[in-house]
Amino acid sequence: MLSTLLSLLSPTQRYRKVLSFSLTAGSVHALAISIDGAILAAGGTHGIQLRNIETRKEISITTHLESRGIVSSAIWIKTKYALGETLCYGTALGYVVFVQLSPVEKQKYYQEICARRLGAGLEVTCFAWDPSSSESSHIAVGTRDHAVQVLSLSSGSQLQSMFAGCIDNTVPKVLCFADRSLYVFGLYDGKVIKLSIKDGTIMSENRCRSVIGSAAVYLKKGVFVIDNATDGFTLYHLDGADPIRMFVTDPLCIPVPKQVAFGEGSKVVIGGGSNGSVFVFARRTGRPLATLQHTRGALVQTIGVSA
Repeated sequence: MLSTLLSLLSPTQRYRKVLSFSLTAGSVHALAISIDGAILAAGGTHGIQLRNIETRKEISITTHLESRGIVSSAIWIKTKYALGETLCYGTALGYVVFVQLSPVEKQKYYQEICARRLGAGLEVTCFAWDPSSSESSHIAVGTRDHAVQVLSLSSGSQLQSMFAGCIDNTVPKVLCFADRSLYVFGLYDGKVIKLSIKDGTIMSENRCRSVIGSAAVYLKKGVFVIDNATDGFTLYHLDGADPIRMFVTDPLCIPVPKQVAFGEGSKVVIGGGSNGSVFVFARRTGRPLATLQHTRGALVQTIGVSA
């Protein structure tokens, strides 16, 4: 499958293609752009692949992929004790893997520093990173068996569990840290659940008017946007159940989840489509700004956005 990266230009030509490459095999299930915007991580049936966005060259990575399953989720984090950013990715067999740039001078490759299989070994569905936590080391993980965990990565590359629990009948699709709490967005039931990060107790619960194919959160404005898996994307308040605004695309023949994200400092909403397109909307008005053609007719399920 072809992966394409687009960058911001002037209002008259808002985006242009800067990088396009084909993976060796299979489909892409996770895309993550590093915090500094320099590296694209692409994960899926092929494992995990890193690309330098400026030079367009692949970056070597040493990790044990063969027995850990398809890469299902990925996130970049930056702890206070690490020299550079750390890539964390999860797999369909429940593994959480951390890789960092090699400390050996002049050897520009990423190496595995830590890996653990969580719980019953079911799919890792989502991650969230808390940059305000102690040493910026707290990571939340959601898995297919309704479980949510908060882990801490130590300076010695050891994982410690802060809390772990299950949410009845809710498969976590997206997680977000906020004010000593953790928001959990449920895939099939459309629930938005707020948990205490101290012990995992439920602080509040709301339900969207549709399933949640994916979600993105804009904490400054207290809003989130979801893929409603039917005719587009819907904007909500974090503490309310009524929609604020719709971002309408062509209705899907078969309801399938697609990723959605905020971009340009949360001024725009970006989401995938069923006809090979990526849609860009103005967040405040819902007005379509651009339709980016990624492929011809194929479903665009996976997107990654740099802050």
